[in-house]
Amino acid sequence: MTIARRRFLTGVAALASAPLALPAQTFAPVMEPQVVALRHPLPPGEVHVFPDHFRLYWTLPEGRAWVYPIRVGRDDLYEAGEFYVGAKKEWPSWMPTPGMIEREPEIYSQYAEDGMEGGPGNPLGARALYLFQEGRGDTFLRIHGTNDPNSIGRAVSNGCAGLTNAHIVKLYDQVPLNTRVILYPKMGSSAFTAG
Repeated sequence: MTIARRRFLTGVAALASAPLALPAQTFAPVMEPQVVALRHPLPPGEVHVFPDHFRLYWTLPEGRAWVYPIRVGRDDLYEAGEFYVGAKKEWPSWMPTPGMIEREPEIYSQYAEDGMEGGPGNPLGARALYLFQEGRGDTFLRIHGTNDPNSIGRAVSNGCAGLTNAHIVKLYDQVPLNTRVILYPKMGSSAFTAG
């Protein structure tokens, strides 16, 4: 492991253990996106997901960031790591992964052949940012919308980070292709896959 990579992973662990925003935020299930001052400055133009706080930060210059409430992947379906936005789609179509079909065939097998066209009832919601990694390509992880605002603030998805449809529309317009995305490990997890 290179020294730079070790420093990066050490920094990730430190950031993951403490909330980023000043003043200390209360983590209500739903809130409106807002600009906050960061306790630990991050490079501007990046997405940082803190799963234990159910928050996504879109970083800005001068140590500030937009903060969005999110839901995250449940149990071991959440995958920490470094990614980049490899594709963006409005009202994306959706196809369950083989793992989703294997875990819950009663829910997902009906969509195995044709998936679902984009639209209000689609699980990816109004917009989706597709997460890729170097050498791996599409990871099948997404930052996407949801029609279920009650799921925000919970670990309930099949691995993706979800925002309300209104919030993902705003974030989608802010985040360009090739944006760096960091999904921090859940507390107590030593798993981190750097791309």
